[in-house]
Amino acid sequence: MKRNLLFSIGISLTLIPGSAAGQSGPAPIAVAANVGQGQPVSYASVTQLNGLLGQLETISKNTQADLGKLRIEKWKADGSYKKQALGNVDSIERNLQGALPEIISQLRNAPEDLPASFKLYRNLDALYDVLGSVAEGAGAFGSKDDLQALSNDLSAFEASRKQLAERIENLSSSKEAELERLRTQLKTLQAQVEATPPKKIVVDDTEPPKKPTPKKKSAAKPASTTTPSTAKPAAGQAQNPPPQ
Repeated sequence: MKRNLLFSIGISLTLIPGSAAGQSGPAPIAVAANVGQGQPVSYASVTQLNGLLGQLETISKNTQADLGKLRIEKWKADGSYKKQALGNVDSIERNLQGALPEIISQLRNAPEDLPASFKLYRNLDALYDVLGSVAEGAGAFGSKDDLQALSNDLSAFEASRKQLAERIENLSSSKEAELERLRTQLKTLQAQVEATPPKKIVVDDTEPPKKPTPKKKSAAKPASTTTPSTAKPAAGQAQNPPPQ
């Protein structure tokens, strides 16, 4: 039963999403007031988160060093048990080198993002369970020094997990209070709109009657004046004799 539990826990840890092996070093600590989703974040909240994440990075380094000192192949246990214990150690190391740094980076970019905070909490849960099984094996088949070192790592992970749980609870309460305040403001605005009668706007869409276009009077033609003809009679035409 114990072997099956170790095997199942190890598999669940390796399936935690977001592993990115090969990442180097922690991301720079965020100190800006506006990060992540564009929402203002208080300096106290960012400072608290940076302290928690820095603590986790230190615990991760110590745990990896302690796991590297284990000599599971020398444990006085059967081959199947030692094989599963080695698999669990490998799962923890890959998580500490990949998934955990990635989630820490996400939270630094969005300090009050609840989904990322829950993701880190679930990851710490899985790490605690699998590391606990390795520590149990060290206590049963390993040295006292190995057991003491892994027990210290477990206690450190547990303390960080409790701090993260308190932070998530406080963030949830804060966001719920903010939503309630926005709901109250919305109701107030709706009541003001309903109390104010709408202004009536009368639109006169009747077209004014068109005035008849006056006809242009044609200009009077000037009277033609006839002048006595002074033209000479044509040749061969008899002229009227002058009166006697």
